[in-house]
Amino acid sequence: MKTLPLAFAALLVLAAPVFGQRPAASPHPPIPKSGPAPAHGNPHPAEPNRNYSDKAGHPNVPHVDGKTWVGHDTGKDDPRFHLEQPWAHGHFPGGIGHGHIWHLAGGGPSRFWFNGWYWDVAAADIAFCDGWVWDSDDIVIYEDPDHPGYYLAYNVRLGTYVHVEYLGT
Repeated sequence: MKTLPLAFAALLVLAAPVFGQRPAASPHPPIPKSGPAPAHGNPHPAEPNRNYSDKAGHPNVPHVDGKTWVGHDTGKDDPRFHLEQPWAHGHFPGGIGHGHIWHLAGGGPSRFWFNGWYWDVAAADIAFCDGWVWDSDDIVIYEDPDHPGYYLAYNVRLGTYVHVEYLGT
């Protein structure tokens, strides 16, 4: 007869920590609702060793600050992002934009993948993905309005992005 109340009491004691837990606040930056607007006016010339840290505490790599895509301002004629054959492997058939979060499954900057789709990072941006974790980070893909053949891969954990080319399945 005493076994049932003791078992119930033990269950309550063991379950108490679960009820005390609250969801942790997200340590990640908010996911941008949309990609960058096309560059207009005078583009920012590509320069070696450019400082992308627009505010104290911001990373010195291309990143998103609210609605501003810091560093995506070199314009459509930036030779670093010119492809002789844009969309050589077709257009990305998966979801694009903030409603579609993709989980990296392996690789590295020269070839990475998720859901059976393969990508590579533009040579000019390889240094900007140094902190990416290629087998576990979440990314969001956006269209690049200025550079045909490229997309922008936004790293949800870091709040940074790089130009990427879709390589197919």
